[in-house]
Amino acid sequence: MSRLGNIGGRLYRGEVSVEFVARKRLWYAISGLILVICIGALVFRGLNYSVEFKGGSVFKFSAPAAAPAQVSQAVSAAGGGTDAIVQKVGVGASSSWVVQTAKLTFAAQTKVQNEIASTFHLSANAVSTNFVGPSWGSQISQKALEALIAFLIAIVIYLSIAFEWKMASAALIALAHDIVITIGVYTLTGFEVSPATVIGLLTILGYSLYDTVVVFDKVRENTAGLLGTGRSTYSQAANLALNQTLVRSINTSLIALLPVAAILVVGVGLLGAGELKDLALVLFVGMLSGTYSSIFIATPVLADLKEREPQYKALAKRVALRAAGGRAAQRAKAKAAKSAPGGAAPAALAAADEADQGGTQEDGDDQAPPPASERVPAGRPAGASPAQRGPGARPGPRQQPRRTSAAKRRPSGKKKRR
Repeated sequence: MSRLGNIGGRLYRGEVSVEFVARKRLWYAISGLILVICIGALVFRGLNYSVEFKGGSVFKFSAPAAAPAQVSQAVSAAGGGTDAIVQKVGVGASSSWVVQTAKLTFAAQTKVQNEIASTFHLSANAVSTNFVGPSWGSQISQKALEALIAFLIAIVIYLSIAFEWKMASAALIALAHDIVITIGVYTLTGFEVSPATVIGLLTILGYSLYDTVVVFDKVRENTAGLLGTGRSTYSQAANLALNQTLVRSINTSLIALLPVAAILVVGVGLLGAGELKDLALVLFVGMLSGTYSSIFIATPVLADLKEREPQYKALAKRVALRAAGGRAAQRAKAKAAKSAPGGAAPAALAAADEADQGGTQEDGDDQAPPPASERVPAGRPAGASPAQRGPGARPGPRQQPRRTSAAKRRPSGKKKRR
């Protein structure tokens, strides 16, 4: 068996455990800091929308030997503006240029087209022009928002029926976490937001939800009948489920990320700008964020919501009492506090009474038997010791002195005949 498989088996059996739920405050702090940075960048910097969203003119032509500075200079000299976006698509002799400018009139668009053809010794027909209105981008944004709302409503209904509403709430929090982080990465890095980015964003929501549902299914299996056993709290059972599915989540994420990374490398390094690069980029960022949220956010949030229920609060008290030595130890501490000077006796006795009321029939196991050194064998006085019974005495029940065989056969007071 491989080392990773061996670790996975030990995690599944509970021999090794990583405390995910117990360190939830740490994960919340890390995610909170990331979310604050992403929201701040979105508010003060904004997204870099492509021409499909903000509208403008697009010029495409092939000039493998040209440099980006030459293309920008030719466009600005013809009145195309100094803020034109110049991108190279492809590599080698098959490469081409894509120039995006602001909205131009037909005359200004024709002038830029002729200037590009003259600068790079091309015919006017070799420079293709296209005008994109901002209304088309707004329609895409509206349809994407409608699809997102419908998706979230369907997810809430499904998870509420298949699991419960608290699992649906935790899954929605994880999804919102992934959306904000992905948008924040685009804002901080200045990546262009295109229609392919919107499609990829909707795709990663389904992937993130898939990983979360797998973990929640294991949590439901581990917590079935938990209130009747009193062996562990809800958080402990949920943490065990996370450990049992940890290796599976890592393997699934790596297998999904490898082809996406390959597409991203090919799209950026070989093909340059285009829909393939935009789609691969949002998938890569979203899958990483989805894997993180399904492990560090969704399940800890679910455990927080469940631990607020009265029955699970009582279960946590019983488990803590069992770990502290049971009700007998609790009452001994209360008696010691009562006999000691001070005012700690009422609180200690109240804690012991509360433990008695919240206990179950299984709490009778909490009274541990006395140590082996304090046990008294049957038939032996409690205060006796082997040293008091003489040297050579064997441990165990007290024995009568042994009589010889001749004494057993000879009657008392008679001599043996010669």
